[in-house]
Amino acid sequence: MDAATPAPRIRARLLLPLGLACCALSLGGFLALSVLGPSAVQPALGAGGGPPWALNAGLDPRAAVALLAAAITLAGAGLALCLAAVRRGFRPRSGPILAAGVLAALAFAVTPPVGSSDHLNYASYGHMAALGLDPYTTTAVDLGSDAYGLAVQEWRTTPSVYGPFVTWTQEFAVWAGGDTVRGTVFALSLINALVFVLIGLVLRRTARDEPGRLRAALLWSANPLLLYQLVSGAHNDVLAIGAAVLALAVCTAGVRRASRAGAVWRAFGAGALTGAALAMKFPAGLVGGGAAWPLLRARRWGGLAALAAGALTVAGAAYAAVGFGAFDQVRKASQFVSLANPWHLVAGRGGGVLNVGLPKDLVPVLSLGLMVLLIWLLGRALPEADEAVRTAAVLVFAWLFAASYALPWYDGLGWAVLVLLPWSRFDWIMLARTVALSLAYLPARDPVLAGLPDGLHWLVTGLRATVMPFVLAAVLAALVGTCLARRPVPVLVRTPPAPAGPPA
Repeated sequence: MDAATPAPRIRARLLLPLGLACCALSLGGFLALSVLGPSAVQPALGAGGGPPWALNAGLDPRAAVALLAAAITLAGAGLALCLAAVRRGFRPRSGPILAAGVLAALAFAVTPPVGSSDHLNYASYGHMAALGLDPYTTTAVDLGSDAYGLAVQEWRTTPSVYGPFVTWTQEFAVWAGGDTVRGTVFALSLINALVFVLIGLVLRRTARDEPGRLRAALLWSANPLLLYQLVSGAHNDVLAIGAAVLALAVCTAGVRRASRAGAVWRAFGAGALTGAALAMKFPAGLVGGGAAWPLLRARRWGGLAALAAGALTVAGAAYAAVGFGAFDQVRKASQFVSLANPWHLVAGRGGGVLNVGLPKDLVPVLSLGLMVLLIWLLGRALPEADEAVRTAAVLVFAWLFAASYALPWYDGLGWAVLVLLPWSRFDWIMLARTVALSLAYLPARDPVLAGLPDGLHWLVTGLRATVMPFVLAAVLAALVGTCLARRPVPVLVRTPPAPAGPPA
């Protein structure tokens, strides 16, 4: 051993290849579940040729769930090892990692979605819009014997909860896919994969140095948990995340390139993209708070007005086009309590795990109170970064950890803003949360519709509904503890220039 080589760096060189190998194995597991065809973790797409391509191996439900659990565990272990290697000073090249993530995303795009049946809901909403029906009042049951209506599984009596831009994307996918369920799902998967890749490139471009580009490659583009949840899972959250990331990119570019007129137009552009994010999924619009805060502190009223005008123009026009009944299901959803959530300890189905029976009208109020507390804690403790990015991260993390309804793919927005922060202990907390949520939804389907044998129903009643609320409460406690343990980040106050003296 070279005496000049520090021992921690040698260990890092061993940790990183092992971590990347675990990530590669996990991606192989996710892809195998997709390629093997319909199973407990993959709903059938119906007859038809062409993509997405898969076999019809008839995988046993126990084997499918075991392989999914192993792939999630390997993904978490691989990312943890990579984070440990970076913490010890080893910095691999980001380019090859980015390329591997792009290839994985494209592979998932041409194979059937895995993990839930949500993509069948998306296809049916797009089909409703293509038929001239209102997906915000129409349900799968209303479609009768229509192939799209029959394909829907868990949410047969639920109208769309998604924003207008998502609905229009779904309608476009019906046209692009030849008006078949299989073709529509393929079009949706391909759009998701391309947007996911684009987000990775934007995050890489926004990074100001090679460590930042490494974070973009490792924690987004090649992150096996995100590739599984957002790309292989075909969840439309990636569309809203794309608009949110572009808004932050435009906003931070405006900080570095400052002409007054240019800054106002950039603020309008960031606002327009924020409005697009709001017109997809409301929480993605939180990044607008990140864009607004530096303008507010600097009293740049013109830029703040331009930001608001851009957001209101785009979001307002989108919702006006589909009708404000699009908000109905969103209002209902605000009182839901998901099973794998700390709030399920005291509220939700059966009065919660602890049988407290918190009134459902009180849950949103307490959730908002917790969010405010977390905003204060995170505002003191998150590592220093661009002011807009850091503020957006504060708001997004506070929402993620305070919300009463959480599913694993919702974490994609948190990872997108986390990438733009420096390396810190918050990376580990986010990793623990996403792994726990992913394991809670093995799979994210009704156990009867998924064909799970009675011996596996404990995955829902035991793991998801009873164990994981405690686990995620512990993760929340770790977040609070980490915030309290860190020294408050100093507020950067710009000193105004001294006035010029009298001419000589």
